Formats: sequence, structure tokens, C-alpha cells
Amino acid sequence: MLIPMLELAVLGSGSSGNSAVLCLGETRILIDAGLSAKQIGLRLESLEINPDSLSAIVLTHEHGDHTRGIDVFCRKRKLPIYATTHTCKIVSEDVKSDVVWRPFEAGNAFKVEDIKIESFSVPHDAVDPVGFVFHCTRSRVGVLSDVGHVTRMIVDRLRGVDTLFAESNYDEVMLQNDTKRPWATKQRISNRHGHLSNDQTAELVEQIASPALTRVVLGHLSSDCNTSDLACKVIRKRLEERGFDGVVVEYADRKDPLPLRPAARETADSAPQSEAEQTSEIAEEIAANSSRVCEPSAPVAAAEGASKEWKQTEWAF
Repeated sequence: MLIPMLELAVLGSGSSGNSAVLCLGETRILIDAGLSAKQIGLRLESLEINPDSLSAIVLTHEHGDHTRGIDVFCRKRKLPIYATTHTCKIVSEDVKSDVVWRPFEAGNAFKVEDIKIESFSVPHDAVDPVGFVFHCTRSRVGVLSDVGHVTRMIVDRLRGVDTLFAESNYDEVMLQNDTKRPWATKQRISNRHGHLSNDQTAELVEQIASPALTRVVLGHLSSDCNTSDLACKVIRKRLEERGFDGVVVEYADRKDPLPLRPAARETADSAPQSEAEQTSEIAEEIAANSSRVCEPSAPVAAAEGASKEWKQTEWAF
């Protein structure tokens, strides 16, 4: 009997909205809900996933480009929403729908049906942001959204993942040469609680790379200060230098979903891991089809109707 593995699809990623879906058989988890409710539904259906079949929503942090679709999407779907206690408190203030809040503390692990989820704190300009590692007996998926710098904990938690979905927000030279943003905004983006550059993400990928690593998906690319081709090249070059030239590197677009793909390689002798092999104890930390696979392409298009102002809760770009 073939044991199922995790599958990941990205519905959209960028300053205009972020959302992904992780599947294991009939268990389907929405990771962030920053697109409109209509777009979340349409993009799930384009992947042949019934929006009403979702098991839960998990949130990385409270910023609008990760949460703005929750209220409308949950009006007809009473889904449990997992987020840190502080994130739940802030997001719930703008959600009138009858949802089930499932708060947890950063650093804790929990399960959604057959998927175990480990959380870990990350540095970002949010109240209590976290990253996740999702795993089952055959595969592990790491999700690292908005992050200002890579900590030792991030590296430790993401080691051994089969698929990594992480932001690669900007190219350092393009950011410094950008004429649209004031100096203060550039500083907020590049500081230790802002976003990761291509080089920072490449360094992270280098540190966590192992024979298990199959796929790297880059998200939250800036429409002005990055290009998909550049981001992919930087990460691919670093992997090749380490001898991991078989890893697929692709990017998540703002408007078109990235298809559902298995998290790990299919092998004839694949055997399920034991629970002890899958997970280690988490030390609780105080929280403060794709043309997109590393081929030359045009810069990511700016989203229609994107806000021209940077607000405290959604200043990413």
C-alpha cells in the first residue's frame, strides 16, 4: 500500500496577498489567507481542490497580505484557524465570521488530522510571527514567510525538509537603487525585522540543504526590486556549489497558482519514518507545470490595485 506524502501548492505570493495549500490525502490546510476570498476559492478550484474541503487555516502572522481574506472566506465555512495567541487576538478584531480560533504558543507543535505541525519564532515586524515545518511519515515541508534575518533556530528547524517554501524578497543592489521608496522604507525592508534578500535566502538554503531536499519555492518577490530569474539563479548557484544540482528551484507568482506537487522524491524503496525520526523536541522560544523553474523570465508583474502606501501592518513590497 502506497503511503501518501505531503503536497504543496502556492495560490499566490507577493505584497498583494499570500496563500498556499498543503495536502495529505483528504487533509487540506490553507497556509495564510492574504488573497481575497473569491481568489482563494477560484485558485483552489483551478487546482481541483474544493474550497469547502479544507481542514483548517494556519497563519504565520497578522499582516493584511496574509490575513485579509479570512472574514469573507469563513462566512460559509466554519474552519479552525491556528495562530499564536497574540496573532489570534489581533486578527480576530477584524473577523466577524463565526470561526474557531485555535491559539498556540510559538515553539509549540500541534496536529491537524494526520499532519503534524511544528512552529518556531521568526524575526519580523509583526506581533508574534512564526514559521512552520509540516510533516507526515514520508515527507517534511518547511514554510518561512516574512523574515528579517536567519536565526540559528530557523536553520535548526528547517534542516532535513524535502520542500522549502521561503521568501526571497529583494536584490540588494536593486533595492538601494530603487527611486520609488524613501530611504526609511528601504531601511525597514532590509533591517533585521524586515525581509530576506536573495543572498540571505541562498545562505539559508545552503545551510539546510541535504540529500532529502527536493524542491525550493521562492515567494514574496518584489515587483520592483527583484526578478524571478535573478532570485532563482542566486539560489540555484549556491546549491550547485554545494553539489545539490538536482534540487528544483521555482518561484511563486502573484496571480497564477503554482501547481500541487509532491514534497519529496518518489522512490521504490521509500519507507515511512518512525515518529522519533520525524521530530525532535522543540525548545520553546520567547516570541518577540511550470515555466517558473529556474528559467529566464520577465520580472514579476505588479499586482493590480496594489496600495501605494506602506502601513505599519503591511509594508512589505
